[in-house]
Amino acid sequence: MTGTNGGHYSSEPDDFTGLSHSNKPLPKVDVNSSSNGQRSVKIWLVILSGLLVSALAMALLGNTQKEVLESEVNVSLTGPASEDLEVTQGAAKNRVQEFPSCLKKIPPGVMEGRGLRSPRVSRGKAKGVSEKTNQLSYRRSRSPEFEWNEKQLAWQRTAFHFQPPQNWMNDPNGPLFYKGWYHIFYQYNPNAAVWGDIVWGHAVSRDLIKWLHLPAAMIADRWYDINGVWTGSATLLPDGQIIMLYSGSSNDSTQVQNLAYPADLSDPLLINWIKYPGNPILLPPPGIDPKDFRDPTTAWNTAGGKWRFAIGSKMNRTGISLVYETQDFKSFKLLDGVLHAVPATGMWECVDFYPVSMTEPNGMDTSVNGPHVKHVLKASLDEDRNDYYAIGRYDEEKGIWVPDNPENDVGIGLRYDYGKFYASKTFYDQEKRRRVLWGWITESDNEAADIRKGWASLQAIPRTVVYDQKTGTNLLQWPVEEVESLRTRSKNFINITVQAGSFLPLDVGSATELDIIAEFEIDLEALDKLSDFDEEYTCGTSSGANQRGALGPFGLLVLATDDFSEQTPVYFYITKGSDGNPRTFFCTDASRSSIADDVMDDISGSTVPVLRGEKFSLRILVDHSIIEAFAQGGRTGHHYGINRGMANKSGVKVMMDRNDLLHTLMMTGSST
Repeated sequence: MTGTNGGHYSSEPDDFTGLSHSNKPLPKVDVNSSSNGQRSVKIWLVILSGLLVSALAMALLGNTQKEVLESEVNVSLTGPASEDLEVTQGAAKNRVQEFPSCLKKIPPGVMEGRGLRSPRVSRGKAKGVSEKTNQLSYRRSRSPEFEWNEKQLAWQRTAFHFQPPQNWMNDPNGPLFYKGWYHIFYQYNPNAAVWGDIVWGHAVSRDLIKWLHLPAAMIADRWYDINGVWTGSATLLPDGQIIMLYSGSSNDSTQVQNLAYPADLSDPLLINWIKYPGNPILLPPPGIDPKDFRDPTTAWNTAGGKWRFAIGSKMNRTGISLVYETQDFKSFKLLDGVLHAVPATGMWECVDFYPVSMTEPNGMDTSVNGPHVKHVLKASLDEDRNDYYAIGRYDEEKGIWVPDNPENDVGIGLRYDYGKFYASKTFYDQEKRRRVLWGWITESDNEAADIRKGWASLQAIPRTVVYDQKTGTNLLQWPVEEVESLRTRSKNFINITVQAGSFLPLDVGSATELDIIAEFEIDLEALDKLSDFDEEYTCGTSSGANQRGALGPFGLLVLATDDFSEQTPVYFYITKGSDGNPRTFFCTDASRSSIADDVMDDISGSTVPVLRGEKFSLRILVDHSIIEAFAQGGRTGHHYGINRGMANKSGVKVMMDRNDLLHTLMMTGSST
């Protein structure tokens, strides 16, 4: 049948004839889904430029500061480009309360709560999905709604980040590379700029930058996904078949797992998809709440030739990842125990599980394992809406994963990103031998502004992910190399000197999209003599860029107005622990990013490893209202949607504060 939004479906099992499943399906309910004929969808992909951006160099140093700063700046700029592309569109209740056998092998005590985490209230949380909620994050929650004008709202739309032409988008789904095209599917509301009526949007690209929007791949037209076609993952089989596992919210809002596959594998755009007629293939197992069973991972192949995939869930407030095994995607077995469990982390959404090489700089196929391989386990925590990952070892025989450092376990340690980054998903790009990370980004405004804009949310710039061989404790995330293709011209600034307390403008011409790389070099001997101790400092509990120490803050102010009424500092701050070792923090201060009072204004960040002999380096991508920042080659990152009230008036300023140890500055940048 032809579903709403022009997606084409078939009830025929195609080459999956005879598929069976080990779980008895819920009673089928007749659901009348509307359909329409074919239509044409015209997509405009536009890279905007031409608005004025100025850059200034600033040093706010102590009264005793005597040193002069030297810097080199290389700024590349892009011109306008556009591309006009046209495409013709071709559960019943399961509430058994007995303790499930699959959880009997959880180590003693792991089900006990530890620590406190305040669950956030959300309209979407009760429905079991990620959703934009920011009212609890307002520092000025009772402030009147800001009166946005059309010019300000139009300026906020990005130029080179992925987002649909209109309406709501959230989690990335089933990314893959197939026959020369990158595919991204995503949670999409075709009817409004707020969460609801979720289907799978679909777009393709040759380079992960310029996108062609296609008809919806799957819509909510079956009883097992009538309340939402939720998050899923793609698995490419050795014989060329593509398996798409996804969660559906059934007619009674039970979360069930389903299978779909392309109708025509010869079509590189994969426009038409078939939902397996035996769906759902999996129901929540006994002891698992019907609304806590979602988001299957990409499957990996074991040494014995069987396939496994994980699904996120929870028991009480212990986050868990269940593992299913299949020989042929016709029947499925729930393995004993769990892949991993962490107390007091709540529901695990959008679980991701993949290998990283300890010796090679390339990514790895999801099925790779061996002595020089570690595995990353990631979970999106429904309670605080952040993505946490940990690095460890996967024991295939026992079916468990163990973190290298229990203090940095999933949900209590490292995060991909310390800004607004959630529901991420990776895929292996077999064309370039890299693992690519997608993540959903929300803006800082509210739903009322989204409705006026006609759109909400976007995807972060795809990032490559590798194991940090220098530290052995974290990943390195870096924007895909294709971003650099947006650069068209450059300016060089050499031997820049900045006197204490002065400003020096750097004219980079007109642009509203920037790619800036900066390096700060610290005198190591002076750093060793640092006497200030501050065991309590964190980005989130500090006063932001206003808090001054012996060594910090230093970094960049982006999207900054001439009068500083709007500014977003991205900066380093160094403290010294009682053990005598320095601790470096990488922070983003959004508390003064907008004159609007009804937006989120967090101060966030984390520590970042800086090895002896390394310079303090950062990279910032600015795309209208979006800021992405990376420190130390991608050891940590921040991603923010800045909803500014002073649109079209922005600049970049170098920030240093009471720091007589910083003696050189090298900065390169480009406008994209």
